Amino acid sequence: MTFSLVARCKATGQLGVGAMTGMVGVGKLVAHARSRAGAVATQAMINPYLGFDGLALMAEGVAAPDTLNRLLERDPGRAYRQCGLVDAEGDSAAWTGPEAPSWAGHRTGRGYSAQGNRLVGPETLDTLVEAFHAAEGRELAERLLLALEAGASTGGDRQGEVSAVIYVVDTEQYPLWDARVDHSDDPVAELRALYQRFAEELVPVVRRLSTRQDPLGQATRDLMRGEEPGASQ
Repeated sequence: MTFSLVARCKATGQLGVGAMTGMVGVGKLVAHARSRAGAVATQAMINPYLGFDGLALMAEGVAAPDTLNRLLERDPGRAYRQCGLVDAEGDSAAWTGPEAPSWAGHRTGRGYSAQGNRLVGPETLDTLVEAFHAAEGRELAERLLLALEAGASTGGDRQGEVSAVIYVVDTEQYPLWDARVDHSDDPVAELRALYQRFAEELVPVVRRLSTRQDPLGQATRDLMRGEEPGASQ
């Protein structure tokens, strides 16, 4: 049903999830990330609490592999689950239950975990990971996009894709990127178009909003000076 990539940018510490699936609204339940904690993708027979509880554990400093073990120990449906995790230090872990729709599997490495089920074959994940590595040095959101595009180009979900998401957190509690295509006949193209709009219009705004260290925020500061804030909706 789904292929995804959870990753950490070693240059910025950003954490994120990119996912694409044959069901509507992949961004609603699959993608989870928290600043300075980690990122989780939960799929196959989705258990959203793998995302919520996984982030809570990693926020306490539990490494991704130990977090995954704890999650699986208390999930009676683990045979039907698939999930991938990366923590704030770049450690990763993944699980593919024996009952996940075939073809199902995962690939893990320093700073990333790629996983998928109901795929045409392992080449989807192999190509996805290759694209992610090839884009090193670019921003995490773009690397996730390029990886998803590569995975889809090799067949992706056996029943086709209809939704996609890029979700990235930086230093704040709110996301830097939350670009979602909830339903489309061509989610790959729509995600690319949405990415461009976000990069040009929204992300620069988000970077100027209030932060924990700067509660006023640059956008508000500009407004107080009578300048165009660029951060009002």
